[in-house]
Amino acid sequence: MGLVVEYGNYILAAVVLIVVVRVASGSRNAIRRNGERLRNSPDTLPLVGNGLKFLQSRWTLLGWFDKCQRMFGYETVALSVPTLPPGVLIHSPQNLDFVFKNEGVFTKGEFVKRRSWDLFGNGIINADGDFWKLQRKAGTAFLNTANLRVLTEVALPQYLSETVRNLEASIGGDVVDLQHVFHEITTKLMGQMAYNACAPSAFRSQSAFADLNQMEMHADDEFSQCFDYASGATAERFQNPLWPVTELITGYKLRKSIAVVKDFGRRIVASAVQDRTARQTKADAPDPASNDDDDESTKLNGSLIQSLLDAISDEQTAADAALTYLSAGRDTTGQALTWAFYLLLQHPFAVAKIRAEVDRILDPEQQYQHQQPQSAINPSYPNPTLFTPLTCPYATAVFYETLRLYPPIPFEIRQAQSPTTLPDGTHLPQGSVLVWCLWAMQRSARTWGADADEFRPERFLDAEGRFVLGKSASEFPVFYGGARSCLGRKMAEAVAAQVIPVVVWGFEMEGAWEGKEGRRSKTSLTLPMEGGLPVRVGWRRRGGD
Repeated sequence: MGLVVEYGNYILAAVVLIVVVRVASGSRNAIRRNGERLRNSPDTLPLVGNGLKFLQSRWTLLGWFDKCQRMFGYETVALSVPTLPPGVLIHSPQNLDFVFKNEGVFTKGEFVKRRSWDLFGNGIINADGDFWKLQRKAGTAFLNTANLRVLTEVALPQYLSETVRNLEASIGGDVVDLQHVFHEITTKLMGQMAYNACAPSAFRSQSAFADLNQMEMHADDEFSQCFDYASGATAERFQNPLWPVTELITGYKLRKSIAVVKDFGRRIVASAVQDRTARQTKADAPDPASNDDDDESTKLNGSLIQSLLDAISDEQTAADAALTYLSAGRDTTGQALTWAFYLLLQHPFAVAKIRAEVDRILDPEQQYQHQQPQSAINPSYPNPTLFTPLTCPYATAVFYETLRLYPPIPFEIRQAQSPTTLPDGTHLPQGSVLVWCLWAMQRSARTWGADADEFRPERFLDAEGRFVLGKSASEFPVFYGGARSCLGRKMAEAVAAQVIPVVVWGFEMEGAWEGKEGRRSKTSLTLPMEGGLPVRVGWRRRGGD
């Protein structure tokens, strides 16, 4: 969204806020803890509460959430935004653990669904109860050990090979946007997982090959660009309480973008249904002339959308569910890798440690030829399947330290479906909103120590250098917790454990952005880097640093 339109949107919302001041005064926060009113969060104004604060940019808002946790520690404080239900901001791991254990009480609710429905529909992000369980079960069934192995040990090395070749081609040339590079990897990988799109020939069924070949997914294709825009515009709805009014003026591009996303989903479902029919026909009447000698261990067993179609009869709902899984894996992992390399550019000591870790894994006598013949990577690079969270604990620690400082989903919102009381005595009436900000919680000195603001991957290593999380889900909720814990955690770890060592070991990089300020995030449901991560890529002199 252009700067003029964005600020026009905010100014219009501020003006209308004044008009609805009666509504604002009628929705003052009356939530109490042990009978006493909660303390207000900082910068709370009469009548409008925190409304003007929420109209600021997402990056500024994250800083405000961090200010709250530094002022109040684990204390629950009041949030008040005109026209919205009364709300609270929690920082206490004990309270968050209570939320995780009471999913039936703390759901997305109408507050979240109304804002995200256009984009995600009945996808797992919005679903609750039995409908959520169906989608969760379908995702669990597809992400079995065999399929995860194919995705990370067969498909990912091929996509990483393309990345290596493209980075080599960029040496001495134009500036490279690493965010685009990593989103290309995760878009292809998640597209293959969700829809069997972008798959190498070994993964595709011949019946659907022609159709899927026309629907390949890339980080800069129309679908991806429209989804990115829709994600940003949807995120603005959570900050602008008057979005139904402002979108009458500014919502055309959002509606158009969502239409493109939904059309892509419908076409993918149609292709999946066609493919399933063809598979069944082939099973009923096999062709004696067909060649079925391919190695089944290199093929996915179906696709996520096939699993969803098996569990959900409605095709549009299956498309919404698959889109949710796709966006979650594509955006969060690609953005986490981007922020990881942003931090590595600033901390050369970590780069040196990753390279030393790779060197220890490789056979010293075959430093540049250590790979199997079928490896997709150039012979001058190590086989990426050598690198796993177990063999690369330091690289994995770098990834987790990045997730701590730059959580891909920076805050979460739930709505109480019945009156309930948090462990600290805060009583929440039915319909009240509860917010926790990972960006702030994961910078808490009380949880992470006096060096909580520092980049220190060693906090995730034990005395022997092995990776250890060392925190509960409620202290480090980046993969959520409880029944809704992230299904893609192992895949994200596997992607990071391959991409970070291979790229760090193979190339020298330096930041190429203008100005002295660091990078920041743009408005989105996740945490994309505004303007990408521009770098210059150079050859790395191997054989010793």
